[in-house]
Amino acid sequence: MKIAIAHFRVGETDGVSLEMEKWKIVLEKLGHEVIFLAGSKGSTDAYVIDELHYKHPLNDKFVTNAYDELVDYESPNQLKQAILDFSEVIERKLIKFIENEDIDLLVPNNIWSLGWGLPAGIAFAEAVKKTKTPCIAHHHDFHWERDRYQAPTDPFITELLTTYFPPDLPHVRHVVINKIAQQELHERRGIEATVVPNVFDFSVPSWGIDDFNQDFREAINVGENDLLILQATRIAERKAIELGIDVVAEIMQPENRDKLLNKPLPTDGIFTKDSKIVYVLAGLEESTSDYLVGLKQKAETRGVDLRLVNERIEHSREVKDGRKHYALWDAYVHSDYVTYPSILEGWGNQLLEAVFAKKPMVVYEYPVYGTDIKSEGFSFVSLGDTHTVTNEGFVEVDHNLIEEAAKAIVDLLTSPEAYRQVTEDNFTVAKEKYSYEALGTYLAPLFSNATVS
Repeated sequence: MKIAIAHFRVGETDGVSLEMEKWKIVLEKLGHEVIFLAGSKGSTDAYVIDELHYKHPLNDKFVTNAYDELVDYESPNQLKQAILDFSEVIERKLIKFIENEDIDLLVPNNIWSLGWGLPAGIAFAEAVKKTKTPCIAHHHDFHWERDRYQAPTDPFITELLTTYFPPDLPHVRHVVINKIAQQELHERRGIEATVVPNVFDFSVPSWGIDDFNQDFREAINVGENDLLILQATRIAERKAIELGIDVVAEIMQPENRDKLLNKPLPTDGIFTKDSKIVYVLAGLEESTSDYLVGLKQKAETRGVDLRLVNERIEHSREVKDGRKHYALWDAYVHSDYVTYPSILEGWGNQLLEAVFAKKPMVVYEYPVYGTDIKSEGFSFVSLGDTHTVTNEGFVEVDHNLIEEAAKAIVDLLTSPEAYRQVTEDNFTVAKEKYSYEALGTYLAPLFSNATVS
């Protein structure tokens, strides 16, 4: 079949674009021809419909007037007509694309999931009705999961969300990334969906120290005998990085330092009395300024050496103005342990990255972890699945769990054989359940023929 995978953008580092790339690779291995359709093509090849662009100025105006305040239109009806007019432009171009490219099956990604592109959602539904093009709608997250879309400025916006996001059409199958979304979609709309988890390429060579990244620690002023604990996610409130600070602070307690003393570190250093315990945040800063300031203040209060190093991290390695910029995986290579304290994730890509890097993790058992991941056989140190939120907006868990986690981490760091066994076992589980090969077994039945009923 000739399959078009569609989104507002492609070839970028957002999670949807990355998952689309994985689907394309696997579907091509299954023998299909796959092309991208998007509003912008980023660093890859794609058929472009400009009106689909993620930040199209007219769509930005629709979003503002639909969810914030009606400021650019004299009435809700005028806004509604503008949205419908714009949707007709997209619909015409989409039908032309389907017909000219002889598309057998369309895979919209999040176009029917969020309320961001109201005209696009309408256009895709109307176009596939008229062309009778089979679709497999890939939903990464839904509008009811986001505060942004909870208070439309007029009931007709709610009606659009109910009708088109997603649409219940006979020739459209639905795919979600976790069991919670599957259940919610059924309860809210009566729509059945197949769960296809996020995956990672476990067939490529393992990451390691090489000529480019051998000086990564030096570049961020971390010594070879220092204990480097990594938070690889973006810096955002739902990542609950404050829990990571609590864990690192507990590892710094005298009884834990004493146990580490003179022991070899996983990255080949030796923990000495002069060794630092450094908490490295490698991700983009996407939080409010108050949250970031609060993290820094908490780290200072707890005596945690917090390093924000994203200015040295890029999507891929490069040298700019004589200065190295490393890939995120270079940070994994040089880490001794990884924290993953998120309280909310659609799935959890960084979890798979750490497993691929053969690094052990401490995790908070966020809801999707509990429903989709916990039973698969991974071995992680747990911070439980219950938390409270302070007046300052910080997440807290029972301090006994922090103490137990720190002790378990130190025990693993001081037992090379146990460290190796845990990381190898986790790698084996992930390769079986969440590899490209596994994705092929999930997708093959869905794409077995061009008739979607």
